Amino acid sequence: MFGYPLEVVKRRDKGFEILPKRWIVERTFAWLSFHRRLNRDFEHNPASSETNIKIAMIGSLLNLPVRN
Repeated sequence: MFGYPLEVVKRRDKGFEILPKRWIVERTFAWLSFHRRLNRDFEHNPASSETNIKIAMIGSLLNLPVRN
């Protein structure tokens, strides 16, 4: 949809294995969890949720303090 290639990484049943680039996604989710509005699903409109995520990521990129 946005022109980015999507790569699905298959898990193996060999036990613990580091998956490539998974830490990037996990780190981003951790950054987003600092914002109170994103911890719960308050919004009824998906566009509002998307806007809150964009605002939170802009604040993270600008290194602004998190306001509760």
